[in-house]
Amino acid sequence: MNTISYLWTDGNNKDFQSFYQKTEEYYSKIVGGLENRKDFVPYNISDKIEVVLIAFIDNKAIACAGLKRYSDTDAEIKRVWVEPEYRGKHIAQYMMKQIEDKAREIGFKRAILQTREIMKDAVGLYEKNGYKQIENYPPYDTLRGAICLAKEL
Repeated sequence: MNTISYLWTDGNNKDFQSFYQKTEEYYSKIVGGLENRKDFVPYNISDKIEVVLIAFIDNKAIACAGLKRYSDTDAEIKRVWVEPEYRGKHIAQYMMKQIEDKAREIGFKRAILQTREIMKDAVGLYEKNGYKQIENYPPYDTLRGAICLAKEL
């Protein structure tokens, strides 16, 4: 595999916007359509994600991970995605470490995130990286199918 390069940016980045569309389509597909996740959509607007890390190979964006302020102490990790043909190469794991380091650098004490139990690969990645399931935080505390995880930084 060629060398991976990384870019720190924000939710307005065109490559991140492309990943955002892919993730929206993927999430809708796994839950049986947009109607089954319409309540989640307002909480995942891409340009609200302040810090984004994008991975590239040969100038092609292959993965992303985002970070946004949830509270003074908690950073919320958003949109961890690796293109299917690049999965299994520990890219997401490396990006999680980088996004956690960035959160720590900014001054956050804990990383939190929301996913769905049916997303077994995502849950496995987070648990492998030290995340533990917590009580669902707002707004996910009222959304069926959501699970939340956290890790002390």
